[in-house]
Amino acid sequence: MTKHEQILEHIENLAIGMKISVRQIAKDLQVSEGTAYRAIKDAEIKGIVSTIERVGTVRIEKKSRDKIDNLTFAEIVNIIDGNVLAGKKGLHKSLSKFAIGAMEIKDVAKYIGENTLIIVGNRTNVHKLALSQGTAILVTGGFDIDPEVKQLANTKDLPIIQSNFDTFTVANMINRAIYDQVIKKEVLTVQDILIPISKTSYLKENDTISDWNHLSEVSRHTRFPVLDDNEKLSGIVTSKDIVNQAPQEKIKRIMTKAPKTVSITTTIAGCAHMMIWEGIELLPVTTKQNNLIGIVSREDVLRAMQTADRQPQNGETINDQVVKQMTFGDIITVKISPQMSNQLGTLSKSSFVAIIEMSVKHFMKKNKKVDIITDSMNVHFLKTVQIDEQLEVNVELLDMGRKFAKLEVSITESDQLVSKSMLVTQIIDHLY
Repeated sequence: MTKHEQILEHIENLAIGMKISVRQIAKDLQVSEGTAYRAIKDAEIKGIVSTIERVGTVRIEKKSRDKIDNLTFAEIVNIIDGNVLAGKKGLHKSLSKFAIGAMEIKDVAKYIGENTLIIVGNRTNVHKLALSQGTAILVTGGFDIDPEVKQLANTKDLPIIQSNFDTFTVANMINRAIYDQVIKKEVLTVQDILIPISKTSYLKENDTISDWNHLSEVSRHTRFPVLDDNEKLSGIVTSKDIVNQAPQEKIKRIMTKAPKTVSITTTIAGCAHMMIWEGIELLPVTTKQNNLIGIVSREDVLRAMQTADRQPQNGETINDQVVKQMTFGDIITVKISPQMSNQLGTLSKSSFVAIIEMSVKHFMKKNKKVDIITDSMNVHFLKTVQIDEQLEVNVELLDMGRKFAKLEVSITESDQLVSKSMLVTQIIDHLY
């Protein structure tokens, strides 16, 4: 193992909630502080540590995909730019709901419990009740708290967070963050369709064509990642590479070196774009240190995209809000809502682009029964569009091949041309 990997393993073995410092890691493992710093930052990307301002770096439990919409108290501190007054050891814990303590104390008990954050001012009696019920506390208005309450929070490992914002502002900030997490959860990534290394067939550099033939016969696959002596990805070998090669020829001599790779956080759409553009059937999934984690296949990527397209969404992106204002019939129409405007009260450029993309996607699916990814777009904005105006969108297919389509989109308002654009799209429907 490299020093970097040793540090990551050391961090993973630390207790949840334990503070981590560059100096201590460097001292314990006898490495340089620079090496320790890089490893801690990598651990933060992996989601096993979190750095909190005025608190430090803390070992946290890594979230699974099904829990991504639950925020930790450490994340709440960062969202509201807060201070931790007590209970720092509980910052790694997740909250499933929050309550506003603007009520009589007899009613507060109905809304608190474990995995809850109560937002309240300087009400000591509410603070004590909340902690006794396993509830963390967010004190708004910049108020301090009673020393006895701090001691109780430290005993129970329940965070008490202080914010200078008022209750309404803080509640909105947290609600927005939870909403953003829901959207992130709905975005498919490589992690969702990964074939792990334990189920992946691969070869070593010093294996031969005979080994490839045997592995292909056993696995019924024709494409394999190739690893070096240090278990790092060094290439990929396919049936095309072994044509007319001697059975004893080494794999490292005929493989494709430095292949395209992705990480577990790469989106499925990103994989699809890369596979179509590069003509790739299989993508190795690696760590930053180039260790093989597994693979994703072209078939799985495109099937995942088609499945996601049929799933209902809980969170709304800007594109979702734009689609709500569009009517898809013989003519595509759009009613301009305030959410689609810029600070001047006219249709924003991002909404313009969303209208164009959604219209083209609908047109191609309806008329050609294919899904597409926009590859390039050239837009001319000819006239500003006001709130509450209604637009008509006309899509014309100029050219279409097996992998690409070229389209022209004209947007009009009261028969006046407001936008003209040219798009080149990748076709993703008939690729497996």
